[in-house]
Amino acid sequence: RESDHRAWTPVTYTVTRQNATVQGLIQGKAYFFRIAAENIIGMGPFTETTKEILIRDPITVPDRPEDLEVKAVTKNSVTLTWNPPKYNGGSDITMYVLESRLIGKDKFHKVTKEKMLDRKFTVEGLKEGDTYEFRVSACNIVGQGKPSFCTKPITCKDEIAPPTLDLDFRDKLIVRVGEAFSLTGRYSGKPAPKVTWLKDDIVVKEDDRIKIKTTPTTLCLGIVKSVREDTGRYCVTVENSTGSRKGFCQVHVVDRPSPPVGPVIFDEVFKDHMVVSWKPPLDDGGSEITNYIIEKKDTHKDMWMPVTSATVKTTCKIPKLLEGREYQIRIYAENLYGISDPLISDEMKAKDRFRVPDAPEQPIIKDVTKDSAVVVWNKPYDGGKPITNYIVEKKETMATRWVKATKDPIFPGTKFKVPDLLEGCQYEFRVSAENEIGVGDPSPPSKPIFARDPIAKPSPPVNPEAVDKTKSSVDLSWQPPRHDGNGKIIGYLIEFQKVGDEEWKQANLTADSCPETNYKVTGLTEGLTYKFRVKAVNAAGESDPAHVPDPVEVKDRLEPPELILDANMAREQHVKAGDTLRLSAVIKGVPFPKVTWKKEDHEVSPKADIEVTGVGSKLEIRNTVHEDGGMYSLTVENPAGSKTVSVKVVVLDKPGPPRNLNVSDVRSDSCYLTWMEPEDDGGSVITNYVVERKDVASAQWVAISSSSKKRSHMAKYLMEGTQYLFRVAAENQYGRGPYVETLKPIKAIDPLHPPGPPKNLHHVDVDKTEVSLVWNRPDRDGGAEITGYLVEYQEDGADEWTKFQTVPMLDCVVTGL
Repeated sequence: RESDHRAWTPVTYTVTRQNATVQGLIQGKAYFFRIAAENIIGMGPFTETTKEILIRDPITVPDRPEDLEVKAVTKNSVTLTWNPPKYNGGSDITMYVLESRLIGKDKFHKVTKEKMLDRKFTVEGLKEGDTYEFRVSACNIVGQGKPSFCTKPITCKDEIAPPTLDLDFRDKLIVRVGEAFSLTGRYSGKPAPKVTWLKDDIVVKEDDRIKIKTTPTTLCLGIVKSVREDTGRYCVTVENSTGSRKGFCQVHVVDRPSPPVGPVIFDEVFKDHMVVSWKPPLDDGGSEITNYIIEKKDTHKDMWMPVTSATVKTTCKIPKLLEGREYQIRIYAENLYGISDPLISDEMKAKDRFRVPDAPEQPIIKDVTKDSAVVVWNKPYDGGKPITNYIVEKKETMATRWVKATKDPIFPGTKFKVPDLLEGCQYEFRVSAENEIGVGDPSPPSKPIFARDPIAKPSPPVNPEAVDKTKSSVDLSWQPPRHDGNGKIIGYLIEFQKVGDEEWKQANLTADSCPETNYKVTGLTEGLTYKFRVKAVNAAGESDPAHVPDPVEVKDRLEPPELILDANMAREQHVKAGDTLRLSAVIKGVPFPKVTWKKEDHEVSPKADIEVTGVGSKLEIRNTVHEDGGMYSLTVENPAGSKTVSVKVVVLDKPGPPRNLNVSDVRSDSCYLTWMEPEDDGGSVITNYVVERKDVASAQWVAISSSSKKRSHMAKYLMEGTQYLFRVAAENQYGRGPYVETLKPIKAIDPLHPPGPPKNLHHVDVDKTEVSLVWNRPDRDGGAEITGYLVEYQEDGADEWTKFQTVPMLDCVVTGL
């Protein structure tokens, strides 16, 4: 039965199963059902459903969502949108589940706990460079449905697209004043570009008239009630990290011109016509002036009459005038966009007005020098015709005749420098004006002037300063004045003032006592502080004083010594023997240091000239000898400190004598000489040795070697038995040193050896106190004749031999035994 009816309706015939399908129900209605069992005896009681059942399609999980799309990707986020499933399973969607999977992993992970019923979500916190895919499922009361199809793999990186720009305006736009205009267009780009508007390279700012509107895809610059100042080159720049695009438009805001610029000049006035001129408008309205409209009006009438509207020049002839009448002229400027307000002239009478110019007023004389003067005058009335020339005349005051200053025309200036004056003479000047009618009357003469250079007092000296001081004086220095007043600077006056006093005292009484730009102020009191000032003086008088900026305390200034070495004070100084040795250095220090020169920590040689000046010191040794070489030192010392510099001086000379000359291996025709190098090589390398010999009977030395570099020599070709002396000298690039000589003569003989022992010594007779001995000659005599035989005896058992005698023969009788 229907839930709102009471009557039950059978829905099936007898069934034997425990289930039945009820057909013909109405969707959306609620029903109760009951069932009774029946057997052969009859029908049992009904069992009724406990609650009504609403008829509707069965509820399932929803279908998969559709159209899952990626809308935006950055380096750490992805934005997705999707549409609901075609079928929600018979129940409202309660939430969506968005899942992601990192490419390379197996599992999907739920992205968020949010319900996301607006079907749009931005997944954040992703890692740049990683690649993901996404899917989404719908949930209803039954549960979670199938997931949507996965997105394509998405790599997290900022989307980049260069800007694009599509403009709705052309390169040129012309707008009338007061009208509105707008510049619009569309743009795109990723990341979202920045839009900038410029006018003539200056950023456009919004105000009451200027509006800028920018959406994510469109741009617009609008100007309401445009004015002439809006004319310019407009530029829109669309820029992001990948690049920029620009669009340009030259906007011309045009208007009718401003009025021509006055005043109206009457260039020519005649009894029946005039010629007038004017200046173009300051503003042509943004469009070229096409023509001027000129009108005239008789001042007795109120009606303006046209003259012309076809002129483009800024001058016009006004014809058909009545003599004696006064006229006004009115001028309009016209361009493509309209006619300006008029320019109206003053009144002008139509009449002939030509005559020579009036006389100028008395001229003024300026800038007089010893040979020139500048004459200045005012322009007189020109008599109706333009002035074409001025005539300047001069005369000496005592003379009567005026002379033209120049034959050249003087125009349009109203001053002229008259040259070629005689120094010391007194002159007057006058001026006449000339037009095409003729020359007018001359001006009254100028006041007389003398031709000489003007002298004014000089300007003050420049940058006075105290450059040094002692306990009783201060040295001042300054630069000459910038302007000498056209007079020679005679000199300077120096004044000083004790700090605290009012009176300035003069350091010098006359300027010519200090012609230079420095001065030493003396006689000051030690420990006091003084101010100083300097004045420049020329024939016109004293300048204003220039003050030394700061007061100066009078005391000895202490500056430690300082040495500035000259080139001859390098670490080592070489000088040839006989030349002059010069050592010098610039010395600074306050007070001036004490100067001490030393050689090897001892006093320098008395032959040295030492000079000390206020700026340095010099040591000079003339005719140097080898002994003048050594280590020289210069010491400067004052109470603030001391400083020492040293220089090694090498006097380059001939070498000294060789040492230890020795003769060995003497033979009958040769001997061997050896020696050692000199103790002193003269400061230069020994280049060779010279070896000489001399027969003792001869006075002449003979060279046997002059180029040997060795310290030994074999003297050959000697005469046997002759006695010789030998000598050796060393040479370097500066000459030959002294000789060293053998101490005694050397005889040229072969060397002698002791003779051999006598042979066959035996006795031939014996007595009680004597023994007779004989022997034979030895085998070798040692290279010389045997001169005798030495006989010795020894008592048996004793240690010592006793000499008996030397005998010439081969026998001997030893006695006294």
